[in-house]
This record gives sequence, C-alpha cells and structure tokens, in this order.
Amino acid sequence: MAPNQNGTENDATLVNRSKKEFVRDYPNANPYDTKAGEKPYKLEIVWRNVFLFLYLHIACVACVFYPVSGKVILFGFAYGFISSYGISAGAHRYWAHKCYKVTRPLYFILLFLQTIALQNCVIEWVRDHRVHHKYSDTNADPHNASRGFFFSHMGWLMCKKHPDVFKYGKRIDMTDLTSDPILRFQKKYYVPLVLFCTFALPITISMYFFNTPFWYAYHWHILRYVVSLHITWSINSVSHIWGSKPFEKDIKPTDTYAIGFMAFGEGWHNYHHVYPFDYKVSELPRYWCNFTIPFIDFFAWLGWAYDLKTVSDDMIRRRVLRTGDGSHRHSKEAAKQKTQNELIEEENNNINEEEEERLKQNVARIRDHYWGWGDSDMLEEDINDIRTVNPKTCAE
Repeated sequence: MAPNQNGTENDATLVNRSKKEFVRDYPNANPYDTKAGEKPYKLEIVWRNVFLFLYLHIACVACVFYPVSGKVILFGFAYGFISSYGISAGAHRYWAHKCYKVTRPLYFILLFLQTIALQNCVIEWVRDHRVHHKYSDTNADPHNASRGFFFSHMGWLMCKKHPDVFKYGKRIDMTDLTSDPILRFQKKYYVPLVLFCTFALPITISMYFFNTPFWYAYHWHILRYVVSLHITWSINSVSHIWGSKPFEKDIKPTDTYAIGFMAFGEGWHNYHHVYPFDYKVSELPRYWCNFTIPFIDFFAWLGWAYDLKTVSDDMIRRRVLRTGDGSHRHSKEAAKQKTQNELIEEENNNINEEEEERLKQNVARIRDHYWGWGDSDMLEEDINDIRTVNPKTCAE
C-alpha cells in the first residue's frame, strides 16, 4: 500500500479483505510440485554467482597471509557494525515493513548504511523480503526454507528464481518505493555506489590512516563483508529450522537467541512473522539482544524517527495462548492456572459460543502472511491493537 501524498497511510484502506482467493491460489512448498497447466520446474545454476561466492570465501581464507594491525581490525568491525543498521533499521524495518517513519537526515543515513552492506539495492531487497513474508517457505519465497538449509542460507543466490517468485511477486505492492526518485537513483547506479561505499572508501581509510598495504586492507574488508553476509543469511536458514515458536507453532520461522544477538535483533523470527509491522521485531525490552531498538529509539528521541509501530502486551498474550507452542511464559502461566482451576472448571463453562467460533475461524485462516504495515490483507483487529510510539501528524 503506497502512502498518500502527505506521506501517511490511510488506515481506512487497510481493512482486511476476504482470504478466499488468497487461500485457493497459494504456491506450493515443493519446487517440483506443479499445478495444472504449469511447466515442470528445472533448477538452473547461475555459475557467475557460484564463482563469485567461491572467490569471496577463498579471499577470506587468504587473510591469514595478509595480517593487519589491531586498529584495522577494529575499524573493519566498526564499519561492518554500522552497515548492519542499514539492513536491520533501514532496508528491513523502515523500507520493507514500514514499521516507522523518518525525516530526511535519517533517510539518507539509512540509505548510505544500506549501500555499505552490499545486499542489493533497497527496491530489490524489499521486493524479495515482502514476497518472503507474503508467501513464506513456499515456491514464491525467494529463499524457501522448505528446500533445505543450504538453499535458504545462500544457495538461492546461486540459481535462478523459481517461476512462482515472479508470478506471486507481481501481486506485492511496491509503489511506495518505486515512486521514490532517490531509491530509483540508487538502483540505477548501484554498482559504482557499492564499489565506492563498500570497498574503496574503507580500504582507502585503512591505507592512509592506518598505514596498511592495499592487498592487506583489501582482504580484511572482504572478510568483514562475507561475515556480515553469513549473519544475515542465518536469519533465512537457522531461524527457519532451529528454535522455539512461542507465537505461532504452525509456521517455520523460529525465535533464536544466538541469531537475535548477532543479527541486531533479527533472530526473533517467529515473533516477527506474526507481527511484521513491529519496529522492535521482538517483545524483549533489553537492548543488548536487539541492538536495532536503541538505534531507532535514539533517533526517535532526536525527532528524526516517528510513528514507531508496536503491539500491546495484551495482544501478544492473546496470540501466544491461541497459537503458540507452549514455550512462552504466558503459555506456562496459563497452563499452571488451568491446573489449579480444574476442580471448578465445570462452573466456568459458560463460554460465549459466538466468540469461540470467531477465534476458531481466525486460527483456521492464513492470517500471518502479510508483509507489514500497508498490506491490504492485514486484519482489522491487528490494526486496531497497534500502539504508536512518538506519533506525529507531519509528513516525512
């Protein structure tokens, strides 16, 4: 859903549509399962990408022959650290999910950091990610975890996309980004921009400020870049295989502490797929396991980030008790309370049948598959339960 001319969403347009068509025409999870009238799928390797990734990893190993000083290591770590905000706070939470809004200064900061990360331009990154959320772990998902760990980790970048990625991807609204001339500029000149921001700039700084020979600085920054890639890729692979599912037990995404810490809070993936519009991407209040929250909160304090969307504790509790795997504290407390009240259960059996039926229908529906704030498939009850932090009425 594109913002209106004032840069704000019209909540009246976000009311949930019927899911009948969505459920009927949903992509398969197995790439070799074809629907009537479709051609059989054939895996096509993109050898250029295979050799590129092979070279990058060989260059990482070669770092042992090009040792650098502690200052260069620290600088490379810092450069990679800030680039992660370009993905977590920028491409992911701001552009892909529209979890919050920004003023122009923060917009350009995020765009610069996202360019440093070298994980594709904003428009293409967001397109892939919105499709991933809308059709998670099916053939329309670019990094479908149903195809195995390696494919969802990095194999998807070494072969041509499944036809369903394009077929269903056309249904994703991208006009909010494709209408942005600055993002179109980044896409058009992406190669020279990343060559300068990702490699030329940090290598030059390492050479002239830390007296590091070119090849030594070059290999170190290749290593820094590859490590950042694997951290991001782990969200698509590890966080779709191992971990808990406290919010929705019937989807693949999981909550994983290790990935949550390394990926700046992006490892709380089960929560995130249930609430993709929450700027915190988790319910945990602690900053140490979600470095992106203090980043956004700091700029909200400055007034550069506003209309931060999150969910209430009551909304979380209701969802946990309805569809969670029992690992959440609310589930454990409810189970304990149920045990204590078994003797008086018959006296409290006056459940409203109409409300019970409504809850059953909600569970039966595919309700988690929307890409974030602005998706017209959002449930009206979710829209009404959303809390806004640091609200503003001004345009971006």
